[in-house]
Amino acid sequence: MADQSGPTLTRIQQKNRDLILEGALSAFSTNGFRGATVDQIAEAAGLSKPNVLYYFPTKDEIHKTLLTTLLDMWLAPMMRIDPKGEPLAEVMAYVRAKLEMSRRFPRESRLFAYEILQGAPHLTEILGGSLRGIVDTAAAILQNWMDQGRLARVDPHHLIFSIWALTQHYADFDVQVRAVLGPGHDPFVEAEPFIDNLYRKMLSV
Repeated sequence: MADQSGPTLTRIQQKNRDLILEGALSAFSTNGFRGATVDQIAEAAGLSKPNVLYYFPTKDEIHKTLLTTLLDMWLAPMMRIDPKGEPLAEVMAYVRAKLEMSRRFPRESRLFAYEILQGAPHLTEILGGSLRGIVDTAAAILQNWMDQGRLARVDPHHLIFSIWALTQHYADFDVQVRAVLGPGHDPFVEAEPFIDNLYRKMLSV
């Protein structure tokens, strides 16, 4: 979760920032932005409150920094879609990557969901700017493959939305999924072949 922007930090400074952002992830993903406090973040980070405020003067700044860092990570698989690759293989690799990220980073997924449900006050500019640009680029790649007859024709933006919704459901609604499936089930292992089959049948030509 290292921050690569701004002035170069010492090893200790970077370690402390990473601890603060990890503590913030725990606090925000559990309690939301309004429910989390700087005291909770400091306790989760193992640092004093003044130390936290030295690096981030406000809770708002901590939250925005964390969300921006997580969004970069969340979008990375989409940016790896290769327009020169085999279309169905590229889409399925993206679907698998999103499901794996939901499995490995459920707190991150829930934190992002919290932000969106609150109207995205810390991400408004990013959602309509860089995020939109990245999604539009991916949608254009998908549309080009469809126009070439290499993928079945569907709305590319809504295809992307459906991939987000379906894969992140297993992180955002983990308690519900596990309650319905009952003990002895691994939702992510069981979901993968179903999701793979769903998109292959939808997109194959």
